Amino acid sequence: MRGAGNDPRLGERPVRGFELPESLGGKLWFWRYIILRRVVQLLVLLLFVGTFRWGWSLAGSPVLRGNLSASELLGFVPLADPFAVLQLLLARGAVASRVLIGASIVLLFYVVVGGRVFCSWVCPVNAVTDLAGWLRRRLGIRYTVRPPRAVRYWALGLALLLSLLLGVAAFEWISPIGMLHRELIFGWGLGWVAVAAVFVFDLLVVKHGWCGHLCPLGAFYGLFGGAAQVRIAYDATTCTQCGECAVVCPEPHVLDLKRAAETGMIASGDCTNCGRCTPVCPENSLRFGWRMRI
Repeated sequence: MRGAGNDPRLGERPVRGFELPESLGGKLWFWRYIILRRVVQLLVLLLFVGTFRWGWSLAGSPVLRGNLSASELLGFVPLADPFAVLQLLLARGAVASRVLIGASIVLLFYVVVGGRVFCSWVCPVNAVTDLAGWLRRRLGIRYTVRPPRAVRYWALGLALLLSLLLGVAAFEWISPIGMLHRELIFGWGLGWVAVAAVFVFDLLVVKHGWCGHLCPLGAFYGLFGGAAQVRIAYDATTCTQCGECAVVCPEPHVLDLKRAAETGMIASGDCTNCGRCTPVCPENSLRFGWRMRI
């Protein structure tokens, strides 16, 4: 067995409490949530691309037409980005009732499933920032800039204020998320400049810089994440508080174990439900659970 503390993918300091399996099956099981997240991200993108480029349909209806901002599932289920719709409403734009219904469906889904689960399981920029984090660890790059995570909530407020004052959906004009997703579906453009800027920012300037400190869309979903039903359950009776979960967590401030011991779960709305903490816990004190059964 090779000590997982020698694996630079796991964090800024060695992880001591477990060993990474040598067998392929063991490694695949260990990295199961990372693999599943990539599969979900690629599947969502593939459904959009396949519908647009190759005319994928089911029972004569387009499978998933549009993009992450506004789309239609199977020709009759409207879906829309609730944050984008909120900006349009503040900008006094005309928003069809169908779009409002679509935004409500999406918001309800993420409230039930896990709030910021969008950030780790759907958002295409997540793969870019994860790559930057992996490369940063490989190169041994350290940081001196540590902005407060509350900056993203200021960015959220600023996006809404500018939408109100300027009469446009402010964040949608510069969102690297929307730019990347639209270009992957419809064709290349200058949006890759914004994505490259996010990559360099995360690689050289701030650890988890975009997702953890700046993205207003992540902050928006974080406002509703506390009500999510799918949570990381916590067993305080087996936990030795070794801290290895905090090493790999992209939002380590959510791991308030004192509060988690009281509630039986990681209750913070900022948790992305990425699952990184569960396989590194040597006591298996962390696992996915359903809030109503905890």
